[in-house]
Amino acid sequence: MHEIITIYGSAFQSSRSCAILKYTEELIAKHGLETGSITVRDLPAEDLIYGNFESPKLKELQLLIKQARAVIISTPVYNSSYTGALKALLDLMPQYAFAGKTILPIVTGGSINHLLSIDYAMKPLFSAMGATHILRGVYVVSSQIQFDEHGHIQLDSEIEERLQVSIQELVNTVKQKQLVSA
Repeated sequence: MHEIITIYGSAFQSSRSCAILKYTEELIAKHGLETGSITVRDLPAEDLIYGNFESPKLKELQLLIKQARAVIISTPVYNSSYTGALKALLDLMPQYAFAGKTILPIVTGGSINHLLSIDYAMKPLFSAMGATHILRGVYVVSSQIQFDEHGHIQLDSEIEERLQVSIQELVNTVKQKQLVSA
């Protein structure tokens, strides 16, 4: 069982949102916790588009989420909200798929103009899906993420610090849940 599941909400295979998510997985591993990952690309496009609630792959993804204690969702912001691909995936989840879960939203955007998308678009959705603890979240402007000549992520120091603080908070919450259930 993975303690933390990461969900990448873009149909693009590589992006800043994906790089941030991989970076957070590395931070979590340093704390001795396992992560599992889900991307909207994991589900066949036909199942997403036609809303196939009986998709075997969807059932597999639902089980991963059900077994986890926490979920990190990383998405680029488009038109002040999360991606349509992420919306399509979440629409196929049970109404209370995030019941009892701690959620950490991570959003990337081209400018600071969409900063409130976490509070006004994502948090209400996660709450409606039963999340019991939604962390502040991290909004990252695209210019705060660079890649070196080898393709490795290089974050602005402010973003790196905010991510580390958020991951530490998430890890502490997960470890506290482990103690309670032991």
